[in-house]
Amino acid sequence: MASLQTSALLFSSSSSSSNKINAAIHVPKLPRIPFSVQKMPTRDLVEELNARPIELKSFSSNSSSSTVNSQLYAVLEAVSDRVEMHCNVGEQRDNWNTLLLNSINMITLAASTLAGVAAMGGAGVPLLALKLSSALLYSAATGMLLIMNKIQPSQLAEEQRNAARLFRQLQTQIQTMLALRSPSQEDVKKVMENMLALDKAYPLPLLGAMLDKFPATFEPAVWWPENQCRDENKSNEGHKKHSMKMEKNGWNEELEVEMRDIIQVVKTKDIEDYVRLGNLALKINKILAISGPLLTGIAAVGSAFVGNGSWAAIVAVTAGALASTVTTFEHGGQVGMVFEMYRNCAGFFRGLEESIEVTLEEGDLEKRENGKLFEMKVALQLGRSLSQLRELARKSASSHSHGTEVDELASKLF
Repeated sequence: MASLQTSALLFSSSSSSSNKINAAIHVPKLPRIPFSVQKMPTRDLVEELNARPIELKSFSSNSSSSTVNSQLYAVLEAVSDRVEMHCNVGEQRDNWNTLLLNSINMITLAASTLAGVAAMGGAGVPLLALKLSSALLYSAATGMLLIMNKIQPSQLAEEQRNAARLFRQLQTQIQTMLALRSPSQEDVKKVMENMLALDKAYPLPLLGAMLDKFPATFEPAVWWPENQCRDENKSNEGHKKHSMKMEKNGWNEELEVEMRDIIQVVKTKDIEDYVRLGNLALKINKILAISGPLLTGIAAVGSAFVGNGSWAAIVAVTAGALASTVTTFEHGGQVGMVFEMYRNCAGFFRGLEESIEVTLEEGDLEKRENGKLFEMKVALQLGRSLSQLRELARKSASSHSHGTEVDELASKLF
């Protein structure tokens, strides 16, 4: 009886478990729900072709900007190298001036001493040897002076100092351009023109490229490229019809009149003053450059006749002393450097005058540099504040109306 109950329980449990298993295995199928996906509208072929050039154009513009930046950085490297080159060459040529001056003076004084000893010597003194030594030393001094006066080492050193300063200025302009805005191909062209103009104005080699140290007339230095837009501005000057009553891009009629008055002072006072001083320095340098070798040559001839009369010894010794004095005044006083300084100063004012004229000749006010910024730059270049610059313009206008001249220079720097 117990066994029957046990088997019944096992059968019932097995049947219930099989039902559970069947329930777990046989899952009823879900009904299919119709689901339709809407097709996205296909792009028209014309739209695709129109979209592709836009992407290519964007890519090409980025590539062009990168190329321009690379070109400017290449120019910047070249300019930095020029700065180093001119600094090194300037130091070298300054050393030339010191070494050649000391050497020539020592040779000249030694020759004068030998000539004096030969004139005082008795019968036992080797007169011929003293005379020959003195004549040779004077001849050597004459040759060295001719070379030194031809190349003017002090003037060469000043040229390289000016070139290094101007190349540093160009270097700063390029760095500012890269920092403030995206440069264009036109900017690269202008920077390269400025660099080449500086190379031409301040050459490094001596043979074949050295500037004439004794020009016929004094001319201000020019280290900027010839402005190509002057003719265009002048041709468009008749079409310039802009109202200056209202301020536009920082410019108004009052500022234009002020700039023209400043130009007048720069022309009549600063440029004329430095041209006058430059011509004076050029004349003095020419006289000294001729006098030094001439005196040493006379002393060489006089030393050859020492012993044949007292006049020969006097000529040899006196001419040698005078030659040493002249050489010291010319190269120790660096008259060539002073001439180059005046030439550079006159060139600075000539460049300032040209930049103001070119700016005022531009008829489109939007193409000009901002008027307030331009006025500030002019004031800084002249070493004045804005109020002092405007006061100078008022003096210029008043003197022009009364037919007189302004009693001061435009620049307070030099």
